[in-house]
Amino acid sequence: MMDGILIINKAIGMTSHDVVARVRTLLKQKRVGHAGTLDPAASGVLPICVGQATRIAEYLSESGKAYEAEITFGVVTDTYDAEGTVLRTAVVSDLSREKIAAALPHFLGEQMQLPPRYSAIKIQGQPAYKRVRAGEEITLAARPVTITRLDLLDWQSPRLKLAIECSKGTYIRSLAHDLGEFLGCGAHLSALTRTRSGPFTLAESLTLEQLAALQEQGQIARALVPADRALAHYPALILDAVNSERVLHGNPFHSPMPPTELARVYDNKGIFIAIASWDSEHALWQPRKVFHAQM
Repeated sequence: MMDGILIINKAIGMTSHDVVARVRTLLKQKRVGHAGTLDPAASGVLPICVGQATRIAEYLSESGKAYEAEITFGVVTDTYDAEGTVLRTAVVSDLSREKIAAALPHFLGEQMQLPPRYSAIKIQGQPAYKRVRAGEEITLAARPVTITRLDLLDWQSPRLKLAIECSKGTYIRSLAHDLGEFLGCGAHLSALTRTRSGPFTLAESLTLEQLAALQEQGQIARALVPADRALAHYPALILDAVNSERVLHGNPFHSPMPPTELARVYDNKGIFIAIASWDSEHALWQPRKVFHAQM
């Protein structure tokens, strides 16, 4: 039984579930899940949680992301990407690098973003894209997102390359569409690579082919990252033997550390044993998820 996180470089054309299925087969292990869906048309970092690490997937999904995006101006599609039906086109001969650079700050910071109608957001239990394809007229609510970085990497008309850092839930397809509308010529997302998910980067990721090669060599455990690395942005609590035992039984405990929303919890041997939240009403730390010592 393996526990940890595999940092996979997802190939274009695969769904996130395809990657999970492949890893299950390679590891011969059922308890496998992904943290943060990546569209089939996109490539890049897809953390795969294995064993007990599946229990921290929700925290990793909440973390920020980074991307390199290619946006093509002058063509608007119904899906906001290259796979959709073209709705309209426009001439972009007067669009310049300077005009684009001047527009980008408009999309920085906290904002409300309207997701694409062709998205996996569920409406009454069914993904929005299925309802649209069935001919339904749907309206999705705008959602709060934060975009912290928009760097212009290259401009070769009509294609723009951007480096993006953003909060969870940000749709880069919507950003591409909205930027095109703002500039008056329309646009769609023509390519996307996720370069970071939480603390995990593209540079340290493995393709499924590389993972399979490690499996053949009996070295796949080398690719597993400890689950607590996904929580490195939370402070760490190191407990004595008595309080460690309390945590392993799911009981609240005291700690001199100033209260924060969440914390990583380690026993007196430095082993990661829990995620805890601060209970302000009782001035105690409450274990939220407890892990076996072998993690």
